[in-house]
Amino acid sequence: MEEAAAHPYVPRDLKLPGYVPISMSMSSILAVYLGASLFVVTFVWFLLGRKKAHLDRLLMCWWAFTGLTHMVLEGYFVFSPEFYKDNTSCYLAEVWKEYSKGDSRYAGRDSAVIAVEGITAVIEGPACLLAVYAIAKGKSYSYVLQLAISLGQLYGCLVYFITAFLEGDNFATNSFYYYSYYIGANGWWVLIPLLISYRCWNKICESANGVETKMKKKIR
Repeated sequence: MEEAAAHPYVPRDLKLPGYVPISMSMSSILAVYLGASLFVVTFVWFLLGRKKAHLDRLLMCWWAFTGLTHMVLEGYFVFSPEFYKDNTSCYLAEVWKEYSKGDSRYAGRDSAVIAVEGITAVIEGPACLLAVYAIAKGKSYSYVLQLAISLGQLYGCLVYFITAFLEGDNFATNSFYYYSYYIGANGWWVLIPLLISYRCWNKICESANGVETKMKKKIR
């Protein structure tokens, strides 16, 4: 029988048989992630969004960044149930070994986390890339799509935080990882979708009011 290896996660009695300690430093993991993110944002800003208004370019950068994060990072987590056993220094496995210090439900394969991340990776990820295309081409469904994705992200964050609270909210190794990973890293997916939702709602209402006004004029 495979023995449970020592790990840095909380609770300490969490069973992770075959656990292989993380081999990359936190700074190395962050440097790769930030570098890749900067490349994506730069590519979208200067090539895909060069003819768009600044706000639209920012939105395209956000949707490209968050879409690839959902599909690549979160997709790897969903379809790699034993990432904590990886001994090849695979970057994506290292990311989740490190992040689990802020929320050990990832290493422990919590069912609520898997469900939220699965929906996010498979549905919201591709939808985010579709939003990039919709903004670039000025598609009529752009605002509705952005609103739908943002509401999905907000719902996912609510489920993520509420289930942790109901289960005792004791999954971080220490307060540093709790506030930097669990709160800080996820807080952007609450703040930015809220702002986008507000903007899209106003745009949709303006459009609907415009159509209604035109209809009234025709009737008169």
